[in-house]
Amino acid sequence: MTDVQHVAILMVEDDPGHARLIEINLRRAHISNPIIMVDNGQKAVDFLFSEGEYANQPCPRSLLVLLDLNIPVLDGYQVLKRMKENERTHRIPVVILTTTDDTREIQKCYELGCNIYITKPINYDKFIEAIRNLGLFLSVIKIPDGE
Repeated sequence: MTDVQHVAILMVEDDPGHARLIEINLRRAHISNPIIMVDNGQKAVDFLFSEGEYANQPCPRSLLVLLDLNIPVLDGYQVLKRMKENERTHRIPVVILTTTDDTREIQKCYELGCNIYITKPINYDKFIEAIRNLGLFLSVIKIPDGE
């Protein structure tokens, strides 16, 4: 995303340690895009639709969502479903970034419209490597402007 600096990243992660590691390692991969962090699914939906505590803040025109599945209030599946069913948000790319590696759950996410599914490794070094690889991936993809 180095060529598309205006793309913001919405990170939906309830584990503050994981959120910090993800941010640090994206920065190490030279991702300088703004990262907005929320710790539950309701906050993610509120941010995306400018509701609740985000009522007076318009959602960025170009956005990519890093979404954990196991989050409080609304889970990641509910957030993904709402995003992909809404005309305003259905084109926003969603990267599932979770510890869940069950093939049925992976299939469900793709059926709901996720763009990429990444399993967070339990091993610390492998987790760091996975996030750095994600950063490299994010540095080369192109994301459409919002409408």
